[in-house]
This record gives sequence, C-alpha cells and structure tokens, in this order.
Amino acid sequence: MKVTGVSFIRNAIKYDYPIVEAILSILPICDEFVVAVGNSDDDTLNLIQNIDPQKIKILQTTWNDNFRAGGKVLADETNKALRGVSKDTDWVFYIQGDEVVHEKYLSTIQKAMQDNLDNKMIDGLLFKYLHFYGSYDYVGDSYQWYRREIRIIRNDENIYSYKDAQGFRMGDDKKLKVKLIDAYIYHYGWVKEPKAMQQKQENFNKYWHDDEWMSQNIPQKDDFDYSQIDILKKFTETHPKVMQKRILLKNWYFDRDMSYNKLKMKDKLKKIVEKITGGYIIGEYRNYILKK
Repeated sequence: MKVTGVSFIRNAIKYDYPIVEAILSILPICDEFVVAVGNSDDDTLNLIQNIDPQKIKILQTTWNDNFRAGGKVLADETNKALRGVSKDTDWVFYIQGDEVVHEKYLSTIQKAMQDNLDNKMIDGLLFKYLHFYGSYDYVGDSYQWYRREIRIIRNDENIYSYKDAQGFRMGDDKKLKVKLIDAYIYHYGWVKEPKAMQQKQENFNKYWHDDEWMSQNIPQKDDFDYSQIDILKKFTETHPKVMQKRILLKNWYFDRDMSYNKLKMKDKLKKIVEKITGGYIIGEYRNYILKK
C-alpha cells in the first residue's frame, strides 16, 4: 500500500500557518508528500524545502486571481497538488495548512486504509473534527463548524477538490462513498495572535468575496475580536506532539466565561435532538455518502 500526502500553501510565515506541523503530523504514514507552494511574499518556499527533502515534492504555483469568488482558487491549488501524485499511489492523504493529526490516531488511520484497500465501494475516509478557537484551550461547540470531512481519497483521476477545497467530488459532481473512522483532525485556523488573526481575515476573505463585501463585513482594525463567538467548550486532552513548541511560544491571552451562550433557539433545539438520538443533526450538510 502506497500513501501520498498532499497539501497547498501560500504566505505561511506571514499569516502564521502551522503548515510544517501539518505535514510532519502525517508524514510518518506517507511514502511521499506533494506540496503546491503558491507565489508568496515571504520565505514559505524555503520553509517547505527544509522539512524533509527526501519525501517532499514541491510544485511551485501561481494562484489564479480570476478564481477569487467562492474560494475556488483553493480547490484549484489542491487539484494542482493532486496532479503531482505518483501513479502507483493507492491512497491520497490530504491535509490543509492549519490542520494537524494527533500521533495517537496514526495507527487507526493506517489500519483503515489497509482494511479498505481492496474495497472498491469505498472512495475515501471521513474524519471527525475539533475546531480550536481563540486559544489552544477551547473548541467550537455550535453548528457553524463542520464536524466531519473527507481527508483521505483513492488515487483516482476522476476525484477532484470541490468548491473551496473543503471536500471532494467525483466525475459529474457525484458525492464520494466514504467510511467514518475514529480519528480527528485538529483544526487550528482560528488560533492565532489577534493581530495575525485580523490580517488573515483581511487577506483570506478576498478569496471568497469582492471588495464591496469586504468593506462592509471585515472591519479595518489592529486586533481580531475573539469575543464574538457563540459558544465554546473547554479542551482537556493533549495536543499533537508536533504542536508543543508552537503552543509554548503562544504570546497572547484568551479566556472565556463558559456560562456565556449565544446559541440561537433553533440550534438549542438541534442540540436536544442530537443528544436524544445519539448524534443525528437536523439539516446537517453532508458532502459525502456515508457507508457502514
């Protein structure tokens, strides 16, 4: 079984992306790794070159500014990386620049790939998510966060990155048939020093919206306001080992009154149904077909 990791990145240093940690977190179970490194204003290319030159293949790319709306450029960059995967690869492990896998899940992930290697009815593997917010001590607990997404796919030229690169589709816009595995992706996209977070918001939203929307919805200020979130819960477990240094270097403080709850009434009702049914979420968007 051959596994190839895939990612894309641009301006990792400027916007404080944990791309090195992302790659290192899954590198032990990858035979090779393809990274599409976009035209950057910092030393991102050198950063990636120094991770593991023996395993990592770099594709230098230029982001297409004509794909600005809807985050399409992110899928375009993902597809460039997918085209760089070796033909003899069986599984492609896709990870974004702010996602990290805890080492405790690697054996589970590897076993799931092996167990489903010959099951052609399965196109990919579905992961659970933890979305950290404000600091490394809190995770989002409302329905604005996606709770599952595909991160391992077969090496099939008919499979492509969908919309803003959150998931995948096949052929003529068909959803992939996937199995849910007992492993989490730790999403750190909302954990940054407030100034860096504000800069990220001002930059990254340009890939979804036009200038008019930006001026009306993204306030021009120095620090991002983390207090606007609806509801969080405390994270009491351990972070991946590759994240430990970054966590120790954290230079800002974020605290949260856990009694503070801004959930809408419909979401409170959803919580009740989810608890009663053991996990069913009314109206949940699923970009996949879940198989047993």
